[in-house]
Amino acid sequence: MTVGLFIPCYVDQFYPNAAIATLQLLEKLGVNVVYPKKQTCCGQPMANSGFSHLTGGCDELFTEIFAEFDYVVAPSGSCVLHLKEHLHSEKDPQQSEVLKTKVYELVEFLTDVLKVESLQAKFPHKVGVHQSCHGLRGLHLSQMTELVAPPFSKPGKLLSMVEGLEIVDLDRQDECCGFGGTFCVAEEAVSAKMGKDRVADHIRHGAEYITGADLSCLMHMEGILRRQKSNVKVVHIAEILNGI
Repeated sequence: MTVGLFIPCYVDQFYPNAAIATLQLLEKLGVNVVYPKKQTCCGQPMANSGFSHLTGGCDELFTEIFAEFDYVVAPSGSCVLHLKEHLHSEKDPQQSEVLKTKVYELVEFLTDVLKVESLQAKFPHKVGVHQSCHGLRGLHLSQMTELVAPPFSKPGKLLSMVEGLEIVDLDRQDECCGFGGTFCVAEEAVSAKMGKDRVADHIRHGAEYITGADLSCLMHMEGILRRQKSNVKVVHIAEILNGI
């Protein structure tokens, strides 16, 4: 099995340690990982802003450099969902359609493809798990609480394998943090209030860290925590599973 590692723009620029942890974790689990150096943005920011017609170059490049791999894995639920739903190559539409089915967010790849049952990691802290909207409602990484259906959590399953880690219960398990990509720019006051409410839930229940599968949401909450001069930190789930 050969995996193409896709690192989204904001992870590359602001949270490189999460990218490194993703690579190291996959290699620890015996996966042959390749990082194509020509990779760029997946096109999600343009598409979310109403300019999907400008993502053609991103689509063509992504298809060109990742088509050869058995799987493509990224530590970002929102980027993965965008690719799964919108990737399209004019030059080779059949190739891009096949590639859509091979793109995985890290957590779903670990649980659904590798079927990981144990991890060598320690993290003796109280951790709040943030369910990002893209991961929850698009990729179905966890069960939505409004449904009368058996509960499940793929991030929770993996975190339960980490020695010393305690997951804290939240009042609202799958509430949006308010980031929403360009929503936080267009509706900054609403976005900020939603973020403060989300952070307060974690703090109220004693979380020392907030983790999740999407660093865009974690970045939004980190900004609020810093402004509040809180001791609570954010960390991508890959870093915890890798043993930081």
